[in-house]
Amino acid sequence: MPAPGGTGTAHRAIGIREKRRRDPSRPRERRGKGGDGEMSATVQDVMTTDVVTVKQDATFKDIATKLGRHRVSAFPVIDDEGKVIGVVSEADLLPKEALVAGAGLPPGRLSVMLHHKEFSKAGGVTAADLMTRPAVTVTADEPVTSAARLMYSCKVKRLPVVDSGGHLVGIVSRADVLGVYERPDEEILVEVRQGVILNDFLSDPRRFTVAVEDGVVTIAGRPDTAESGHGIVSRIWRVEGVVSVRDLLTYPPARHSVPGPGPLF
Repeated sequence: MPAPGGTGTAHRAIGIREKRRRDPSRPRERRGKGGDGEMSATVQDVMTTDVVTVKQDATFKDIATKLGRHRVSAFPVIDDEGKVIGVVSEADLLPKEALVAGAGLPPGRLSVMLHHKEFSKAGGVTAADLMTRPAVTVTADEPVTSAARLMYSCKVKRLPVVDSGGHLVGIVSRADVLGVYERPDEEILVEVRQGVILNDFLSDPRRFTVAVEDGVVTIAGRPDTAESGHGIVSRIWRVEGVVSVRDLLTYPPARHSVPGPGPLF
């Protein structure tokens, strides 16, 4: 569990971590919910559980010192119950430096440097004043792909991981999310043949030729139907560690229904 506190002994920093490595020879659990086609890896598999945090009453100087000491760019801000209430980053601290640097400049010139919202942050002296709220968070049981989409859409580098009550349980970074692509080609091949083709689509893997190189899956063969072929390819795209899919399948012609005879009378 992450230890709350703004000035106590720091635990492992956000950017300084030892990711848990899973044994490549160990079969992976298939955790997609209801066959939704998501990668099997969840945020819990890749997140860091020892996180440097600051309390809402941490001072500007404390925050700046800890950012430099741990060489990270942001901290989750927690309340007295360990709930995440915001995130404070280097970007949140910069307006004050810009305000100090602009001392003595004409008001118009300074207003160009700082937007209205940044002016209020420039006067902040605690994490509660400076932080960005609400924090963009994720839960441990969400797929890694969901975390990646959230980082991309919200333009953030990391996400605090919270439980159902909003308490901090870890943090996941861009590097953690990209770590799923370290999966060995041999593991991907086994999942495609046994997990996707055989188990998901009840097809005979011997009807297909599958190769994996550097995460790129090439599949050839003749599926039972065009629909099942497209379904197999779509599902392969969502196998953990797959970078791309080369579809060389020979699709059978689409089945067209023959209209019945018209009314006799």
